[in-house]
Amino acid sequence: MPLRFPRRLYERGSEPDPRFTLANERTFLAWTSFSLAILATGVALDVIAVPAPRVFTFLASLLLLVLGVVTPAVAWVQWMRTEAALREDRPLPASNLMPIVALLLTLVGIVLLVGVMLGR
Repeated sequence: MPLRFPRRLYERGSEPDPRFTLANERTFLAWTSFSLAILATGVALDVIAVPAPRVFTFLASLLLLVLGVVTPAVAWVQWMRTEAALREDRPLPASNLMPIVALLLTLVGIVLLVGVMLGR
């Protein structure tokens, strides 16, 4: 049997349909791509000239960078929880990422909106 990580996950239950495992993997990779885009946006927001006081663009950039750093870690946990559910033929767990992303992106939007309104 090939060495697979994390081993304790692959020792659970039975091998699920490969299509479901691959779909779970694609979801993880999509969250990772999202994370890279958010990190790039956070860096860009700190560099480009936004018509808002500096404190607002800095705060929005910081929130985006935090989101970009947290997303892959939470996506990894979500991938493992989903894979375990697939292997044990249990219902799939709810996503931990969606509420985090929704909250932080809403905060970024509010910070930038207020900043632009005050900067004009």
